[in-house]
Amino acid sequence: MSSPAAQAPISYKDAGVDIDAGDALVERIKPLARKTLREGVINGIGGFGALFEVPKRYREPVLVSGTDGVGTKLKLAFEWNMHDTVGIDLVAMSVNDVLVQGAEPLFFLDYFACGKLHVDTAAAVVGGIARGCELSGCALIGGETAEMPGMYPDGEYDLAGFAVGAVEKSKILDGTSVQAGDTVLGLASSGVHSNGFSLVRKCLERAGTKAPTHLDGKPFRQAIMEPTRLYVKSVLALLAQHPIKALAHITGGGLLENIPRVLPQHLGVHLRAGSWPRTELFAWLQRTAGIDDVEMNRTFNNGIGMVAILSPDAAPAAAAALQALGETVYAIGTVVQRGADAVSIA
Repeated sequence: MSSPAAQAPISYKDAGVDIDAGDALVERIKPLARKTLREGVINGIGGFGALFEVPKRYREPVLVSGTDGVGTKLKLAFEWNMHDTVGIDLVAMSVNDVLVQGAEPLFFLDYFACGKLHVDTAAAVVGGIARGCELSGCALIGGETAEMPGMYPDGEYDLAGFAVGAVEKSKILDGTSVQAGDTVLGLASSGVHSNGFSLVRKCLERAGTKAPTHLDGKPFRQAIMEPTRLYVKSVLALLAQHPIKALAHITGGGLLENIPRVLPQHLGVHLRAGSWPRTELFAWLQRTAGIDDVEMNRTFNNGIGMVAILSPDAAPAAAAALQALGETVYAIGTVVQRGADAVSIA
């Protein structure tokens, strides 16, 4: 009886996982991560776990955590080969969420998963993540790159981000002090941010070659892919000087669903239609999709990426301070007794 024919050995690389490429990416990432170092970082990229000491200036620190991804905006990054800003989106979606509790983002972890690791693409993405951390003052202290053959088509990847911040226990923003008559300030968004892209992509399909070349003074694709605005540094500076009662990050669900999350149950808000400008981008999306104002306001941020609620006497000074810090701010509404709808726009 003959023995089975000898078969050639199969390496991990033959199976689709390139350890050398992963090592090369880590070396590319290290200098990017070093730029984000801040007080509290004990070790850097490369360990099994990332160590961080809560700064001693906190007397009763409460940790605040957030996690998110970039969603189907990534499909356009693949199609248009625009990988350098989606990392900013990834950071912003988590740190802006942490911020609305009044917390200072301390550190960030990322997860990058792909079928085949392309070092240049991954380095561009992580470069955006590092830039987002730098702009928001938090440290990129760890992450994971997972190469999983057969899980993702070649050239595609997925992202997840994880942020941890801290706030003094006595300074947590929980919305309990909000009352009827308070002023609602809206901080302008940089564009669509990272929500509603399944509908954006349907609009692109419908428009086809008839899509405009420019929107709001930017090339069309740049206007669509403009990264999520990071509000961290300006809002933290505001919190140090002004009595903010509540903050809301306008993400999935838009203005209609996010503002009520930070209000007491008996209160709602009335937003004044036309109190902030309509950008060409959102006008094009609504016109192309053929949807009404309600659907627009529960799908997109519609030009307002963050909301701050203050007493009427404190609002003008806070708005001026935000403007001086580089934000574009509008007084967009008032807190009212809750009616049939938690948010009314008229």
